[in-house]
Amino acid sequence: MLEKTSLTSKHECVSGARDARAVLCNARSHGPAPTAWLFSVSSRRSHYAASTRQEDQLEGCAVVEAEPVELISHTEAPPKARRSHVKVDFDNTQEAYKSKGNIELLRSLLVFRLCAIDVLLMELTKKLFGQRIFEKMMKMTFYGQFVAGEDHNAIKPLIRKNRAFGVGAVLDYSVEEDLTQEEAEKKEMDSCVSEAERESPGLYADQREKKYKAHRQFGDRRGGVISARTYFYADEAKCDTQMETFLNCIKASGGASADGFSAIKMTALGRPQFLLQFSEVLVKWRRFFNFLAAQQGKSEMMLLEQKLELDELKESLAKMGLGAKDDIGNWFSGEKLGLSGAIDLLDWNSLINNTTKISNLLMVPNLKTGQLEPLLKTFTAEEESQMKRMLQRVDILANHAVEHGVRLMVDAEQTYFQPAISRLTLEMQRKFNREKPIIFNTYQCYLKEAYDNVTMDIELSRREGWYFGAKLVRGAYMYQERDRAKEIGYEDPINPDYEATNRMYHKCLEYVLEEIDNSRKANVMVASHNEDTVKFTLEKMNEMGLSPTENKVYFGQLLGMCDQISFPLGQAGFPVYKYVPYGPVNEVIPYLSRRAQENRGFMKGSQRERSLLWRELKRRLLSGQVVYRPSY
Repeated sequence: MLEKTSLTSKHECVSGARDARAVLCNARSHGPAPTAWLFSVSSRRSHYAASTRQEDQLEGCAVVEAEPVELISHTEAPPKARRSHVKVDFDNTQEAYKSKGNIELLRSLLVFRLCAIDVLLMELTKKLFGQRIFEKMMKMTFYGQFVAGEDHNAIKPLIRKNRAFGVGAVLDYSVEEDLTQEEAEKKEMDSCVSEAERESPGLYADQREKKYKAHRQFGDRRGGVISARTYFYADEAKCDTQMETFLNCIKASGGASADGFSAIKMTALGRPQFLLQFSEVLVKWRRFFNFLAAQQGKSEMMLLEQKLELDELKESLAKMGLGAKDDIGNWFSGEKLGLSGAIDLLDWNSLINNTTKISNLLMVPNLKTGQLEPLLKTFTAEEESQMKRMLQRVDILANHAVEHGVRLMVDAEQTYFQPAISRLTLEMQRKFNREKPIIFNTYQCYLKEAYDNVTMDIELSRREGWYFGAKLVRGAYMYQERDRAKEIGYEDPINPDYEATNRMYHKCLEYVLEEIDNSRKANVMVASHNEDTVKFTLEKMNEMGLSPTENKVYFGQLLGMCDQISFPLGQAGFPVYKYVPYGPVNEVIPYLSRRAQENRGFMKGSQRERSLLWRELKRRLLSGQVVYRPSY
């Protein structure tokens, strides 16, 4: 949801890029730091295998004794059970809009009405009235509704006001590159096709999976997407500039509050070729595990219940020619995987670990030949360097977030990039979430595999003892994903309908809430404009005795939308955040266009927000509040 941050001028952009490149060069000079945390799980396995067994026994005892009667009233469980429920009234318009003046209410009604009747013609308005009048009109309407201001200083009054009413901010520098479809397609194909594939396209036609290859007809990743920013790779200098933008946002978020959030997008930080290729590797290794599980008659079990018997596994791999039985045994011994005698999917995933060359990570099992083979036969030195620089940028951002006390959310993207994005985020969590949740992964609940992904990552956090952090969204790429799957010819990754997505969202959310209830080591951002989902969250929190003051459950909405949810939550003491976009009027038009489209669909489906705005405006006028100014 939040993909971009701040550089207030072209001069700052250029000088910032120099600073970013200097930081990056410094990171390179200190050796393979990012690859040290990337996929390096072997040194932690044995320690957590032992400690987890002890913690399970202690936790089991505590649960049994605390539930039936208050025999141990000095523990924390009974007070949690006795805590009074927190209720939030989303129909109380006086509370919902107490931060808004009457002019702001009228503006909201006007903007939502314009969205609903489908008459947003920004470019035509600009041509008719000229730049100066156009900018004034935008500031009075769409820009004023959805964007906080042009730069860091201009947005401070709004952030201060929202904070006074209990609502925090996630800064979002919303300037976007204005590309034609042809330009976007060319950039995508240039950045997603390797040199080896370009030189010998026929050689890899059958070897590469079509889902994880670039296709020109879907090269413009903006198609069908209205609620997420899209980055296209230009060169490494542009990635440095975008990293500097994220660094500025992190710094600003840290200065705005003691509990700030910032967000990044992986496709802004490097060439997407690596994300495509590494995603394919991860999927093929998982498919190989499923193949071996089926051989042992365990394919019908739940994902985390599928445990491969080690002796049978060694025999199978040896028969496939992947190595001698004793050599294969070394893969699954010692610190790496413990002494349980069985291998589950989390153990299996740990076999993909750090190597001298990052391109060596891109090895996949060939079920026909029984050999491990490189996804591509050759990588150029520049491609190898580009992969490393992407990881270094991610590492720099995570360290910067720690330094400024800011929590970092990694946005989700298309499913052909997402396995790699999730794995890189997981590795950051392993490194930086040891003492508190710093890194948050994003889970798109319109995906059929969303629940499996959430449960797998939570189980890994339990085993290894780090803090799990998640942002739950429904998803931003549904139409594009469905069209691509149908045309290219692979399984549709999206749930069949909206109701199924709602069930998936609530299922994932409830699982995370239960983990918070059990361990207090998980954290979740409920990023949703759906009032029923917010009410579901509050109901579950009350059932479990989760207090809003614990700061384990956060809520997030976009600026200018669903104030009737955000502000009552903030007034009731819940941690709630608005995504606060900013940037020059003329450069945020793509963002405003998407907001208008999103609201167009939203307002056609529901009249609730408009009716609440009218109700509050009428209440003020009837009570003599013709001129209302928020006091704070």
